Amino acid sequence: MSDSLVESIAVMGTVVTIHVVGHDTTPLDRRERQDGVARALAWFRETNDRCSRFDPASELSRLSAQTGVPVAVSPMMFELLRFALALAVESDGAFDPTVGRRMEERGFNREYRSGTLRRTGASSRETCYRDVMLDEASQSVTLRAPLTLDLGAVAKGMAVDLAARELLRFRDFAIDAGGDLYLGGRNAEGRPWSVGVRHPREPGQLIETLRVSDAAVCTSGDYERTAPGESVAHHILDARAGETASGVASVTVRAASAMVADGLATAAFALGPVDGLALIQRHAVEGMLITSTMERLATPGFTS
Repeated sequence: MSDSLVESIAVMGTVVTIHVVGHDTTPLDRRERQDGVARALAWFRETNDRCSRFDPASELSRLSAQTGVPVAVSPMMFELLRFALALAVESDGAFDPTVGRRMEERGFNREYRSGTLRRTGASSRETCYRDVMLDEASQSVTLRAPLTLDLGAVAKGMAVDLAARELLRFRDFAIDAGGDLYLGGRNAEGRPWSVGVRHPREPGQLIETLRVSDAAVCTSGDYERTAPGESVAHHILDARAGETASGVASVTVRAASAMVADGLATAAFALGPVDGLALIQRHAVEGMLITSTMERLATPGFTS
């Protein structure tokens, strides 16, 4: 028997659902759990307010509008950029947080759920992650050229991590942010949480099922979003070529951190099957890639 609490909100272009399990063996005050869930959900709103490239008033948009001068940023923004730039270096630029304008040019300039349209204008030259300079001492960022930052591949994962931190005291909980998951402890039956990985070519079917406790699972797939009027041009770019990444249909990563799992899944997708799997293995996390021909490539411990 359990007393579960489930809350959902629409934020960050998706629906976020938090499920906290209350077991008879560890009774928790319902009000305490409600307050914890409220604090967890607040992190998604704050992350969205800071990191949306569709909101001109967001911290990310205000940073993108300032070129050639150091800009002091929040600890959240600095950490997100530090991680995103590290991924860019490791992927030799296949993953790049400066792809915002190239996303706009391909029709990804409308917020997925709200329909908000945003266009920031063209850059005077091609930009890349090397145009973003971080200063650890002053916690500031300098953009060396006009560009549009896009942290969509890491911001939601960080929000999941921050929400999970609020819920750790409750032990058994699940966070689902549009497929970016963190599973704490056990489900209502006292077993590890069951996570189904969607088949990238057969709607409604699963290609893998995992049992997960105290870990994040994030998936990037070519089926998630396509540009208006397109059936093939999905939203994940290989920034080296400036084109839609090909060769992979989906990547799923299981890691201790949702930000790490989210970012690695996107970077591995951009790199392609062989280099993408190597990237996942270098980070000592577990992952599975499904190629465009439906070949399954996975780390040895992915299903364990």
